[in-house]
Amino acid sequence: MDMRDIPFGTTDWSAILPTTHPGETGVATWRTRNFAGIRVRMVEYSAGYKADHWCAKGHILLVLAGELETELADGRVFRLAPGQSYQVADGAEPHRSSTAAGATLFIVD
Repeated sequence: MDMRDIPFGTTDWSAILPTTHPGETGVATWRTRNFAGIRVRMVEYSAGYKADHWCAKGHILLVLAGELETELADGRVFRLAPGQSYQVADGAEPHRSSTAAGATLFIVD
């Protein structure tokens, strides 16, 4: 990630219009900003959310609330609580997320 040509700014995430993205079960609600090719999102997963695809996109993800379970295509499973994060490069390890009770995430990709 190369961060250039981004002037200082602030974001009121509650003022960003949400978009909804259905999962295999549940729904993800995204509030998204783009900065010179870098996507920054506040994402809320509903209770019972499970991604409908394996993702190969790189991310830096921080759990703000709730609990997130991320499964890698090789079978490993990671459970993250508030204050925990993960990072993965583009194309490195396909992954998909789910949550039983819901979660709020901050994601940069």
